[in-house]
Parts: sequence; structure tokens; C-alpha cells
Amino acid sequence: MYRCMVRLAEQRWHCSVCCFSTAARKRRALRSAFPPLEQPLLPVQRHVYEANLRNSNACWKRYVELSEKVKKGGGENAIIRHTKRNKKLLVRDRLRLLLDDEDFLELSPFAGLDLPYGDIPSAGCLTGIGRINSLWCVFIANDATVKGGTAYPITVKKQLRAQEVAIQNRLPCVYLVDSGGAFLPLQSEIFPDKNQGGRTFYNEAIMSAMKIPQVSVVCGSCTAGGAYIPTMAEETVMVHQIGTIFLGGPPLVKAATGEEVTPEDLGGARLHAEVSGCVDHFAPEEEEAFERTRNIVSTLNFELPEEDEQRAEEPLYPSDELMGFAPKEYSHSLDVKMLISRLTDGSRFQEFKGRYGTTLVTGFAKIHGHLVGIVASNGELLYQAALKGSHFVQLCDQRDVPLLFLQNTVPAAAPTHSVAQAETNTNCIKAQGSMMSAVACASVPKITVVIGGCHGVDSYAMCGRAFDPNFLFLWPNARVSLAAPGSSASLLPPGGEHEGDLEEMLEEQSPAFFSSARLWDDGVILPQDTRKVLGQCLDIIKQQQYQLSTQKLCSPLLRV
Repeated sequence: MYRCMVRLAEQRWHCSVCCFSTAARKRRALRSAFPPLEQPLLPVQRHVYEANLRNSNACWKRYVELSEKVKKGGGENAIIRHTKRNKKLLVRDRLRLLLDDEDFLELSPFAGLDLPYGDIPSAGCLTGIGRINSLWCVFIANDATVKGGTAYPITVKKQLRAQEVAIQNRLPCVYLVDSGGAFLPLQSEIFPDKNQGGRTFYNEAIMSAMKIPQVSVVCGSCTAGGAYIPTMAEETVMVHQIGTIFLGGPPLVKAATGEEVTPEDLGGARLHAEVSGCVDHFAPEEEEAFERTRNIVSTLNFELPEEDEQRAEEPLYPSDELMGFAPKEYSHSLDVKMLISRLTDGSRFQEFKGRYGTTLVTGFAKIHGHLVGIVASNGELLYQAALKGSHFVQLCDQRDVPLLFLQNTVPAAAPTHSVAQAETNTNCIKAQGSMMSAVACASVPKITVVIGGCHGVDSYAMCGRAFDPNFLFLWPNARVSLAAPGSSASLLPPGGEHEGDLEEMLEEQSPAFFSSARLWDDGVILPQDTRKVLGQCLDIIKQQQYQLSTQKLCSPLLRV
């Protein structure tokens, strides 16, 4: 009798949990009526705006030039060899078959350009986040037209960053494998260290333990360490004739044993589908492989909400005007509220502590219907501004509101020439330390956009790369360095001999494209595309709420 009563109680609890979760999915957000920001461009601001616009147009031309270079991959000869001789699809054609549409968020497209060991367009792989059967998924796709798919140090770094994005946002991950393995002359920068090649497999295991789905498509060579990527994924699709998996290829077998064997017999799709069992799905052609992959994604345990037909309110001002708000240099910065009014729904913004610490603007807004807390540089991060930032970040963390940082820091730290200045700087350092602690400990998602300068310790308080934002993007005009060009004197003692050399180094190493080539960010985005990119990021971050876990929560109680 007692056992029956326990079972009945557990069944009722199970039903109540299911009903509660269903009700929660149907809830609507609270209504908001944030006041609109009236921020038109005034005649007195026109000269600054036009100077910024001229600089932004020059940056835009550089952006277009590098984009075209990246899209050519390994060049015409490599493309012909890849498509004609090897009879394989180009990586972007593969993504067209895999994803719902071409409106995906590509990560770090300029990675690998102008590195010490040469140009590696897109680091030899495309990574990003796109929808597969309406579900946001991370993809990591090798581009075999670039050095035959060989993995360079920057390739490994880019793949690890994509896995990190998948882990941080709990996104399913799809690997499109077509790689000849590591570039051996640089093996010391690829193999031995913690955050090098082996970390890929460690991450795969951790993601699996976190119940983050992983699917692999073998549409080319998987040699040596690369063979573990498909075998550690939950499900793997392999394409006949063009997909191979082996630790050592036919030349190595012949050198070691004298035996001649074909790639297909040694590690082809038929062998691994019928004999070894390393792959789960055999596909005669690439098109079928990607159709199978889409079907696999449809079996993942997500339940997405119904599409909201209500469209987000557009800003009152055109997004193209943001080109003129991208500062040419720190002295050409306009009031950041003008920028905010061109990003938020209806240009609406609920400011927090509007009269205190005005060199930092904080407040709530909606972007594509998502509530966010905005922390925006509006001058030097002084004592009052840093205290205000700490308070607001903790407030958003308490309310589970994602944070958006719009970063434009001072070119260099303030020099100390008097006791009063020393006291001011000390207080400022303490307040900035408190803000850094608040940002580091906040558990809510964070997105950072560097709209101007990313310099010195202020950049940490504004959630720079070291503070682990979910996404970090740069505008093409952005500068990333310890001090901005022209401010090198602040880094050297008076009468420093090497000021000229340091100035030249800062000028060369601070531009946005230098930063992005080395994967210090998640990509360079155009100012006018910022609202769209932020909307995508907020959609992606929110998706983890819809992974079903009720059965896992209830299952131990149903074993009685």
C-alpha cells in the first residue's frame, strides 16, 4: 500500500513538473515602456561626424578588400583541384546544404591573414553559428583549398574558440572534417601545450559529458589526430569515395610494411560503416550526407518556442548613421547615447544613475525583443563611473539580464604629477578593481563590441577578451593595444630612448584587422550591421533555455 502511494505521489509530481515547464514556455515577458532617446545629429557635431565618416569609409574599403581575399580560399588553382580532380564541394557550398539559409553568424573570418608563417585565409577553416532545422548550431568546417586543409597553429586556435562558444552557450556542434592533419614544421606550436591540438579532443569529451550534442561529417581526409574528431562525436556521417579515416595513410603503410593499399580499402566509408563501426551513417554523395546530418539534428532534444509574429520596433534613426559615430580617434567620440539610440528597439532606453558618473552610460533596453543591460563608455572610466558600473553589473546579474558592453577606452592612463592626482588615480584604481570583480563574477551572458579604443586596464573593466565575454566584436576603426598610437610616452620613463620604436610598433599592431587575424576577437563587424549581429547573438544565447531536461530531472524518482 505504501509503495503504491509513493508511486502515485511521484507520478503527480512528474505531471506537475511537466505542466509547470509547459506553462513557463508560454509566459510572456513583462511589458516595458522605456522612454525614447531623442538624439538627432546636431549641426555643431557635423564636423566630427564627417571626419569619422571619412575614416569609416576607408576602413570599409579595407574590410571589403580582405573579405574578397578570404572568400577566394586557397586561390583559383586550389579550387579547380578541389572541385574537378577531387570531386568535392567547396566549403561554402557545403554550408548552403547544411544550414537553413545563408544568414549565419561567421566567426573570425579574417583569422590567419598576414601571420609570420604566411597567409592562411580564414585560418584554413570556417567557423560560425547557423540554423539547422531552426536550431542554432556551431559549425567547424575545414577548407581544403587552403594548404590542402593542413592545420596551422591559428587553425587550432580558431577551432578551439568555436568549441568554447559551443560550451559557453550550450550549442550543438557540427564538424565538417576535410583535413590533411597538422603542419609538421610548426608542430611545437600545434601539439604539446594545454591549449593546442589535443585540447580539441578534450573539449569533445567535456561537451559530451555536458550533454552538448556533436555530429561529424567526414567529407574528406581525416588523418592522424584528426581521425579522433569523427570517432569521438555522438553520430558521424561519412561520404563514399571522398571520406577517409586512418591514423597513417597508404604512403606510411607502404614505408612501414611494404604493402600497397588504396585509401578506400584502408579507411574508406564502406570499411568504417560495415567493418569497424567507426561511422554511423554511410552516404553515397555529399548532398545526401548533409541531408542526413540535418535529420540527425532534428532528433536532438530541443523544443523551440513558436515563432513570434510581432516584429521588433526599429530604431528612430537609420543604422547607416553609425558609420559617422565610429570614432576616428578618441578625441572624435560623440555622446554614446547617440549610438545607443541607433541600436535599440524604438531607440528606447531606461537609463540607470543618469546623473552620476556620466562618463559611463548604463541602463536597460531591448534589442530585437531581448532585454539587455547596456554598459557604454562615454569618456574616461573615473571613480564615480566605475562604482556606477559595478552597481549596474551586479543588478543585471541579480535579474539574469544579459550585458552588452560598448567599449571605447582612453588612449593611455592619466599621468601622476601631483599628490592630488595620485590620490585621484588611487581611488580610480580601487573603483575599477571593484568593477572588474563584478564583471568577472557576473554569471549572465556578456557581449562586448569595441566601438573605438580597447586600451589598458579600462578595457578589462569593460569586459575585454580576458574577461570571457560570450562574444566580442570589433568595429573596423577599433584599436587594440596597451596604449593608443601617439600615447607611447605614458609607457616609458621620461626621456625614454625607444619611444620612436614603440610608437611604430603600436601603429602597426593596434588596428582591428591585426587583432582579428590573431583571433583576439570573434570578428570585425561593420557598424551598420551591429544591431543585426547583436540580435543573432541574443537569440543564440537564449536557445539553451529550450533544451528539454524534464525527463532527466524526473527519471530517478520513477525508478521505484
